[in-house]
Amino acid sequence: MNPALDIEAAIERMAQSLHGLLKRQPVMVGIHTGGVWVAGRLHRKLGLADPLGTLDISFYRDDFTRIGMNPQVKASNLPVAIDDRHVILVDDVLHTGRTIRAALNEIFDYGRPASVTLAVLIERPGRELPIEAQVVGEHVKLAARQHAKLVGGPDKLELTIQETGG
Repeated sequence: MNPALDIEAAIERMAQSLHGLLKRQPVMVGIHTGGVWVAGRLHRKLGLADPLGTLDISFYRDDFTRIGMNPQVKASNLPVAIDDRHVILVDDVLHTGRTIRAALNEIFDYGRPASVTLAVLIERPGRELPIEAQVVGEHVKLAARQHAKLVGGPDKLELTIQETGG
């Protein structure tokens, strides 16, 4: 995997893929932190009328015992009602699927959307849950001990590859 991935080109591909959904007047929601950065760019490119929503899924995670409590919890903000709306859920990296599961749980606490479309900047192998993105900026192959992380946002996005222990 090349950490010098052309993020702008990947976001442009995502915007083109999402363009067909605009006739349904979707609500876009980004997952803190990298997903909000990507969603902000997509939201501007697509010219969506409703404000961008944000989710912090810290309290919905199923792995507190492994990662501990996140001390930098941010407030979630869904500025419009999502009942019967088409939601575009945006994240930076889809790996195990656990972040997306937590985000879906939180979204459904706010209401019952008509549909949820998952859009991710980076999709990589290693799913632990049956979660699949409908829109992907770039598919990457990483070793099991490598993790992709989006940094530098929201203005200068850059993908870094980190090695984990174990």
